[in-house]
Amino acid sequence: MDVRSQFPMLSTSVHGHPFIYLDSAATAQKPLAVIDTISDFYKHHYGTVHRAIYKTAQDAGDRYQESRKTVQKFINAKSEDEIIFTRGTTDGINCVAATFPIHEGDEIIITEMEHHSNIVAWQMCAERNRAILKVVPFFDNGELDLEAFHSLLTDRTKIVAVTHLSNVLGTINPIAEIVKASHKVGAKVLVDGAQSAPHIPIDVQAMDVDFFVFSGHKVYGPTGIGVLYGKYELLNQMPPYQGGGDMIETVTFEKTTYNVLPLKFEAGTPMIAEVIGLKAALDYVMELGISNIAAYEHTLLELLWNELSTIPNLHIMGANQNRGSLVTFTVDGCHPLDIATLLDLQGIAIRSGHLCAQPVMRHFGHQGACRASVAFYNTQEEIWTFSQKLKKVIARAS
Repeated sequence: MDVRSQFPMLSTSVHGHPFIYLDSAATAQKPLAVIDTISDFYKHHYGTVHRAIYKTAQDAGDRYQESRKTVQKFINAKSEDEIIFTRGTTDGINCVAATFPIHEGDEIIITEMEHHSNIVAWQMCAERNRAILKVVPFFDNGELDLEAFHSLLTDRTKIVAVTHLSNVLGTINPIAEIVKASHKVGAKVLVDGAQSAPHIPIDVQAMDVDFFVFSGHKVYGPTGIGVLYGKYELLNQMPPYQGGGDMIETVTFEKTTYNVLPLKFEAGTPMIAEVIGLKAALDYVMELGISNIAAYEHTLLELLWNELSTIPNLHIMGANQNRGSLVTFTVDGCHPLDIATLLDLQGIAIRSGHLCAQPVMRHFGHQGACRASVAFYNTQEEIWTFSQKLKKVIARAS
């Protein structure tokens, strides 16, 4: 896909080498459509929203609301009132974990492959409410143990929180099966879409998920903005997450009444420029076509997988082929930090460390690993260059 000219960062140099960015799973680079939209808003259209009658405030409010409609279209929600703007995936998960009704003795199910955000928030919820936290294991090939999942479901299960696409294993989980089984016992399902939303089509109605969360910065938008989707009837029953402006209807010292959805969950002056920047990012992605993006990235993934598979003593975490566009690996005798550091000196950016998924690392007996992740702005030439320089780095670091 010929889009590289739209991403200014990709034309820069690092340590005297052309910049090769292979860390989009952590955060994606930004196209000019997003950069220019945010700059133009601050230069020519800035104003507060939901608070004033003057023209720039009204214009900003209209653009803010248009952004909500764009998100609704992007994930195919039934209503724009089901779209809550958050600070990111982590904030969205914490909002649900803090407000969804969980009581003593209730059960919460997560999986062994979750990002820390989808573990710790539910640990805190379980501790706070004296609930029981259950964990679904995964096999060495990166697939969830679905038999174990079904065995953990009971009539006490209240919510199942699962990643759509693992940020370490790359696994795309069978959400339809998980949702169907969970709903059969009366449980609700939250899906962490941080890694899936940028790369594969999302249809929350078709998946029948109860909650879906993702981050703007991974979908080529700004940092500090995310989305929590929730079915209207659930969000309407849940109490506000935070108190402040916008989320109120009336305030007295005797009693405060709350605003309607979605504002009930958006306390304080919102991230106005970030929300408008998110719209620009999603418009850009939808114009390219998420299915086109997925197909092209799959081609890059196959090349990346094949190249890494030829390197001696390199071990890929999770061999499941139903996966997103990332590969996590370790190399015998080489520390992940050394590999990432030496690659950086060659102008190549990859991720190293525990990848915010320490339980996954422990599953394979490691403390950390390296991860290369691709996006539609990467090229086959970059994958070949990465492979060749990685081989030299391994020889030096061994």
